[in-house]
Amino acid sequence: MINLKPLLLSLLIILSACKRTVSERNTSPHSNVEENIIGSEAEKDDENLPSGKIALKGKIMCIVDGDKAELLYKGEFPLMIRFEHIDAPEKRGSQAYGNKAKRILSDLCFGQEVTLITDGEFDMGGRIIGELINEEGVNVNKEMVRLGYAWHYKKYSDDISYDKLEKEARNNKRGLWQEPNPIAPWDFR
Repeated sequence: MINLKPLLLSLLIILSACKRTVSERNTSPHSNVEENIIGSEAEKDDENLPSGKIALKGKIMCIVDGDKAELLYKGEFPLMIRFEHIDAPEKRGSQAYGNKAKRILSDLCFGQEVTLITDGEFDMGGRIIGELINEEGVNVNKEMVRLGYAWHYKKYSDDISYDKLEKEARNNKRGLWQEPNPIAPWDFR
């Protein structure tokens, strides 16, 4: 059976790269598209990765809100990321803690060379879904929940480690859990 996820990931990256003008593409120092998009075998077949996962390395160039960011992959391919397992307060609409969640995420990874662990899935907004590991080796997704600036997004995740982190943050009244009844982003939307 053919695994289409890496192919779809490659296609999305190619389409993102196509936004550049023809003259920019013609002057690119990279001529081997497959090598630049697919990455090295170490990225695809890292023995430490769970089955079906790949590691994309790049630099975080933009923080959108508490659970979305832009990764510059291979120094030239921008990828929008949706952080897997979590949902953070909305910056749009001025949800309580939305701006703070964005600042915390920025402190954890902005400008850093990071690794995105993904299975190549995309959300409906065209963002690649994954867990981000920062330069210090911290799982940023889990840290956002541990610090109390994101919920475990149980609708799309059954990873109990996130549930435990959320309960710990609630019990210790960290971040948004300082409020008596914080509104979850899926209810705010």
